[in-house]
Amino acid sequence: MEVFITSVLTTFVLLSFARGALAQGNCPPLNVQDDSRRDCYPWSDGSQANCEARGCVWCPSETAGVPWCFIDDEVCPSQIPESSRSDCYPESGATRDLCVARGCVWCPTSTPNIPWCFSDGAISMGGQVCPVDVADDDRVDCFPTNGASPEQCVAKGCYWCQSSVQDAPWCFLPPSHGYRMNGNPVPTPKGYRVDLQRVNTPSWYGADVAAIQVDVEFHTDSRLRVKIYDPFNNRYEVPMFPAIPSPPSQAPNPLYDITFSNSPSFNFKVIRRSTGIVLFDTSIGGLQFADQFLQFAARLPSPNVFGFGETMHPAFKHNMNWKTYGMFGRDEPVSQTNLYGTHPFFTTLDPNGDMFGALILNSNAQEVTMTPAPGLIYRTIGGILDLYFFLGPQPESVISQYTEAIGHPVMPPYWALGFHLSRYGYNTLDNMKAAVDRTKAAGIPQDVQHGDIDYFERNLDFTYDPVRFAGLPDYVRALKTDGVRFITLLDPFIGIGEPPGSYPPFDRGEALNVWVKESDGVTPAEAVCWPENMNVYYGDYGHANGGNWWIEQCVNFHDTIEFDGLWVDMNEPASFVAGSVKGCFNNKWNLPLYKPRAVSGSVIFEKTLCTDYQMALGRHYDVHSLYGRTMAQISQQAAQQSTGGKRSIIISRSSFPGSGHYSGRWLGDNQSAWNHLYHSVIGVLEFNLFGLPFIGCDICGFFQDTTMELCARWMEVGAFFTFSRNHNGLGWADQDPGLWPEVAAASREALLIRYTLLPYLYTLFHEVHSSGGTVLRPLLHEFPSDASTYTIDTQFLWGPAFLITPVVTQGATSVNGYFPDARWYRYRDGVLEPARGNYATITAPLEFIPLHVRGGYILPTQEPALSTMFSRSNPMGLIAALDDNGNAAGSLFWDEGDTPDTYENGQYFLGSYSVSQRTLTGAVDVNGYPAASSLQFATVLVWGVASQPSQVLVNGVPWSTYSYDVGSQVLDISQLAITITSSFTISW
Repeated sequence: MEVFITSVLTTFVLLSFARGALAQGNCPPLNVQDDSRRDCYPWSDGSQANCEARGCVWCPSETAGVPWCFIDDEVCPSQIPESSRSDCYPESGATRDLCVARGCVWCPTSTPNIPWCFSDGAISMGGQVCPVDVADDDRVDCFPTNGASPEQCVAKGCYWCQSSVQDAPWCFLPPSHGYRMNGNPVPTPKGYRVDLQRVNTPSWYGADVAAIQVDVEFHTDSRLRVKIYDPFNNRYEVPMFPAIPSPPSQAPNPLYDITFSNSPSFNFKVIRRSTGIVLFDTSIGGLQFADQFLQFAARLPSPNVFGFGETMHPAFKHNMNWKTYGMFGRDEPVSQTNLYGTHPFFTTLDPNGDMFGALILNSNAQEVTMTPAPGLIYRTIGGILDLYFFLGPQPESVISQYTEAIGHPVMPPYWALGFHLSRYGYNTLDNMKAAVDRTKAAGIPQDVQHGDIDYFERNLDFTYDPVRFAGLPDYVRALKTDGVRFITLLDPFIGIGEPPGSYPPFDRGEALNVWVKESDGVTPAEAVCWPENMNVYYGDYGHANGGNWWIEQCVNFHDTIEFDGLWVDMNEPASFVAGSVKGCFNNKWNLPLYKPRAVSGSVIFEKTLCTDYQMALGRHYDVHSLYGRTMAQISQQAAQQSTGGKRSIIISRSSFPGSGHYSGRWLGDNQSAWNHLYHSVIGVLEFNLFGLPFIGCDICGFFQDTTMELCARWMEVGAFFTFSRNHNGLGWADQDPGLWPEVAAASREALLIRYTLLPYLYTLFHEVHSSGGTVLRPLLHEFPSDASTYTIDTQFLWGPAFLITPVVTQGATSVNGYFPDARWYRYRDGVLEPARGNYATITAPLEFIPLHVRGGYILPTQEPALSTMFSRSNPMGLIAALDDNGNAAGSLFWDEGDTPDTYENGQYFLGSYSVSQRTLTGAVDVNGYPAASSLQFATVLVWGVASQPSQVLVNGVPWSTYSYDVGSQVLDISQLAITITSSFTISW
């Protein structure tokens, strides 16, 4: 019999086992009352064989609603032989509760004269007692579904003890539960192998894996892998593209040690060799490994924890007071729940200011709880526990090591770093034109125009409305002559309601069999989403045919709309019905016994497809969170082929570790609200940790009507997000920056500064593309020994040198900014900021965003224009901001701008610049792009020159066109004509 779940709004009808159809079986002699049975097999294919395969008890009951398959809560956890038991309750009247209250073990036996209550210091059965060896902050929740009662708690062998600590669990796990080592760790060519055996305690959700293995691999001196898996049964493991290398032998000089212990149960510790600080300590207990419930807990060296996503976190630095966050891609407006991407990666600063990072490579529905230990508890419902540690110790080196493992970020085309304009709801081509014209008339630069689904015909991919958007192909071509590219939105699903032969994307998809399949592996998954008055099928982008089909459709569509990049939306994948138009089968994949409580929805397939559906990469239950990454990867190929081999850009809504190797991101459907402005700063910083440095938000907000002040402030800060796009939603008022004079002025000012500094920004992208790291950077990454920076998430840096201090508060005309211990120069006039190692209040009227340059750095610049098509041929310059010793350094990367793989093929220019002893030296490191010789440095600004120069020499020749301001200590050298591909010296 098959049972479907038709809707999350429908009460799930769980099959009552037909008494006449199922074998009665023999009930074991258990002291488990009917009303205490914990259901181990609520699905429609229940049988004694299926039940016992999960390690559970089969015992029919005549009482309606009582499960026949249930978890055995009477197991004996002790390994002490019956003959060696020491009576812990010699007086009469012993019961389990009384026994456990003494800290003893209760194991009934049929052997005469053997005590049932006895001492065993190696194990605890919990009970309604408060153990002295488990601090409130160290508790590992034994009832993560919430709603535990003392009886339910104790039945699982856990402690029930109330706490005055807010949100601390009252039902928690004895540290002795989990696994123990069989023998000692065995050295291997890569590191160690450890065999583990489960302690025989009550199961949480059935199907426990009794024997597991731990493989420790010393990948590199800075990267350690700890893989916990079932050695006897293949389980799903996340495929990475490119794969994380696993060298055949141990790293020679690792920055880490790892130790193992069996006390109080198996645990390991990762230790930094140079300081002896324990970075990751699992002796807190909590290791669980079952078919659909995996867990570990660990202490961390400090509460300075960052990362994990995707959600709208209240702050960049995590609140460690029992806050739980879910990770499972979901179509959800920006809020404090699991959102579009899944990023189980975090970083931690230790008390010395050294940082490490860790990736938990798992793509199933999962959650993490931050604990005040400080520590974390991680839970997932599939796959394996696969941990990668990155030892840093500098914050930027952690991210470099992480992105080296998962794939360095994609190099965006130069034009993609310009300003993007968009909205869902132009509704006509005339309205789109009006927004572009307003932007240009206001003198606001624009490099990209986006098209959302409102330009499609009935919301169908690869179409445009021939009435409302008549003339769109010609308009897109006309935009290009004005330096404006076009990015089109595409969704992952295809409407199936068109007449046969009339809609090639569907017809070709049918012919090539490219669709996500139902659980039978044959029938296409059918759901509902944007296409009007029809259902949809979903492309399987991990399938060879699916990839080829998608590339073909994009290339064909480019013949009509000459797009320059792709914006792929709804690729969690999203559905407007739960599971499918048919409902979902009642099985363990769609209704796992444990759904992470921090993952939104009453069922795991809410807002997506049934999780027992099939894709080329595996079951949807396992690969759901990979769908967006897979689509982005094939879309990058599609965009390059469509545009004649150009580099192009992909903007994806859903992401996973490794997505940044192929695409950028935006933060999704936010609100026109001040707190969302603030949280957008946190979001872009987090995604730089995740290896997606090309990141932005819907500037001015997607939902609700924005206001003039909010939009002005958001345009100012958004001008310095790497992906800078104003976008809003259907039905809300226009908000393009040319609408209000005040917003236009603020946007123009900020964006012209952005365009001036694009050579510096592009160089930063080259650095992360070639070596990893972040582009948008929290202050703590540059000043990890300064604890004041740990909580700063309203300021951020471009690279190490350019500080942005936005106003994120309504009505404010000043902002309180922190200036770590370094020289900081005001960007607009080069004057030294007097605050150092302290906060300062900066005047910031509506059309002004405070910007500073850090001493010790050289920033390349270029005269701006309204598009990079024009600015890229303009004169260039250098800003040298001197440090306390009068030194500075920087570099410039330059290439064709949208040719793929210029770095890999040596087709680029790279110059390096330094100031020492009052001399600026320019050197050519790589000269592989001949066209760079057409560009010249026209100006050099030197900030922090302490005294009036007696002369300026350019390549040893006196230079007369310079000025020096004694008040600002700015040296301005102008009218230069130094070819950027030439070496040079300028001294003063």
